[in-house]
Amino acid sequence: MSRKAMFFGVMLLICSHQAQAASPPGSAYLDGNGSSHGLILCHGRGKYPTWKVVNPLRKGVHANLGWHTLSLQMPAEDKNWKKYADDFPAAFETIKQGIAFLRNQKGITTIYLMGHSMGSRMASAFVAENLDSAINGLIVAGIRNNGGYPLDGKQNLERVSVPVLDIWGGGDSKDYDAAKEREELVSATYTQVEISGANHKFDGDDDEFVTAVVSWLKAHQ
Repeated sequence: MSRKAMFFGVMLLICSHQAQAASPPGSAYLDGNGSSHGLILCHGRGKYPTWKVVNPLRKGVHANLGWHTLSLQMPAEDKNWKKYADDFPAAFETIKQGIAFLRNQKGITTIYLMGHSMGSRMASAFVAENLDSAINGLIVAGIRNNGGYPLDGKQNLERVSVPVLDIWGGGDSKDYDAAKEREELVSATYTQVEISGANHKFDGDDDEFVTAVVSWLKAHQ
């Protein structure tokens, strides 16, 4: 084999390895080095991986627990929330890519999935529909119950068997009322936490929100 052919062969292998090791398009990843734990995060409607709620949490979990965190770019078209039902199949594929990246490229064996607002609807529906997805626990922040399948958070969560943290801001009346509707789900594996006075985006209450989630993760890792 000529030197030129060998050079291009090596470059092809390098590019192939880099492509395999890449995180899902548009995602924000923090490397947990030797940790075997990871957290995948799904942002709210029309937003992005470093937006409110998911950004302080991905950084907080990485800093406090040393975990890998992967905040995904979810479907984010500017449209009415009810029309997002059509995007759930694409959202599921994105979550699957995130799981594959952490498991196959980073060797992570324990994965938790988190979603905020529309992301929580998508994450809960994913776990409900994919019982063999190897997700070890689910965190839903500011999830609501309206819209029918697959948007209805309560309907989704009723079908989830992994440990669940259901967390919301008590200062948002819609989130508060939705959480009260889900009280009947509370069990040894289903925990509800209210951040008193916080709004839907936990503005000004990021620290308390992150602390509550980190505490729950510590108890379940």
